[in-house]
Amino acid sequence: MTKKTLSVRPLDERSEAPELQKRGRGWAISEKRLDAIHEQARRNRMEPTEAQKVLQAKLAEQELGKFKLTRQQVIGSAIVDFACNPLRIAVSIDEGGDPALVARRDKSLEAVGVRVLRFPAERVLADADAVVAEILAAMKQSYDERGRARRQHYQSRGERR
Repeated sequence: MTKKTLSVRPLDERSEAPELQKRGRGWAISEKRLDAIHEQARRNRMEPTEAQKVLQAKLAEQELGKFKLTRQQVIGSAIVDFACNPLRIAVSIDEGGDPALVARRDKSLEAVGVRVLRFPAERVLADADAVVAEILAAMKQSYDERGRARRQHYQSRGERR
């Protein structure tokens, strides 16, 4: 009996992100794999790292209005530490891991319009206020860009909003 192992394909700058499929809530992921990913996200929520705890506490102190950052959010086959779906922003804390896998995941998220903010765990623990300020600035920028695009859309259709 041979033992099968998983391997990561090398990151190729010329390769495209996969097209959205009808399976796995829009991604080419089987339901079984998607269920396993959601179970892993649940486990991650129950056992946060120290950097995740610190960032979560700092973000909870902020007034985010109608937006919120959800912990351990599943986007496709990726689990990000925090995500704001309406603004299409994902926050990930680097705590080690395969750089090739991280780069592929970020590339596929950006291909579907999700902006990934990545912070080293050491920086989150040392200066969480600066990290929160960067996250809030990115959220405001995304909100402003979406408002501008919405206004242009209505203007091009001759509607007034």
